[in-house]
Amino acid sequence: MTENGDAPPLVQLENVNKHFGALHVLKNINLTVSRGEVLVVIGPSGGGKSTLCRTINRLETINEGKIIFDGQVLPEEGKALARLRSEVGMVFQSFNLFAHKTIRENVTLGPMKVRGVPRAQADKRAMELLERVGIAAQANKYPAQLSGGQQQRVAIARALAMDPKLILFDEPTSALDPEMVQEVLDVMIGLARDGMTMVVVTHEMGFARRAANRVVFMADGQIVEENTPDEFFTNAQTDRARDFLSKILTH
Repeated sequence: MTENGDAPPLVQLENVNKHFGALHVLKNINLTVSRGEVLVVIGPSGGGKSTLCRTINRLETINEGKIIFDGQVLPEEGKALARLRSEVGMVFQSFNLFAHKTIRENVTLGPMKVRGVPRAQADKRAMELLERVGIAAQANKYPAQLSGGQQQRVAIARALAMDPKLILFDEPTSALDPEMVQEVLDVMIGLARDGMTMVVVTHEMGFARRAANRVVFMADGQIVEENTPDEFFTNAQTDRARDFLSKILTH
C-alpha cells in the first residue's frame, strides 16, 4: 500500500457493522486509509459506499466495531467528536452551500466560527483557495448565480479552508451535468497530486484509474475486493467485480 514507513494509518475501521432497521448495510468492514492516500470506493448502488463514507466522521453512527482516526477512537458525541469532525472535510453530492451568503463567506465561515481565525486572515485564505479551484472571480456572488460545477468547487474550497487531515467525497459529481464533471474531477486530481488524504465514493472510473492509490469495490455491504487501479481494472479477482466492470466499461 502507501504506508509512509511505519506511520500508523490515518483511518482504521475494525469490524464495523451498521444496520438500518432490518437492513444490514455495512457487514464487518475492515479498512485502513494511509496518510496521503487516495482511496476510491466503487460498486453498485445500494452497496453501502455512501454509508461507509459517512461513518468515517460519524454522520452515520455504527452498531458494532470501531473507527480510529489519527490514533483516536472516534467519540460518539460531544466536543471531542466536534473537534475530530473539524479535521475531516466533507464534499457531498448536493453542494450544501449557504444560499444567503456569498461564495467568499461560505468559505470563511468555518475557519472563523470553529477555529476562531480572524476575518482578514480567513478572507485572504479563502481567496487563495478560490483561486486554487479556479473561481476567485466569483467570490462576491451567491451560490444560485454559479453553475453546479462552480458550486461544487466552492464546496471543495470550503472543505480545504479548515486545513483538514482528510477529505471525504460522497459522489461529488453525480448531481452535475456531464460537461461540468471534469472541472470538478480536475480539482480533485490536483488535490491528490498535492498529497491530500482522500476517500472518494464515485462512479467516475476514469478518476479512479488516474488518481487512486487503491480501489475498494463494495457490494451488498461488504468489501468484495481491493487493489491498485491497474490491477483492479485489468485483472479483477472476483466474479462480482468482473460482472460490475463488464456492465460499466462497455458503455
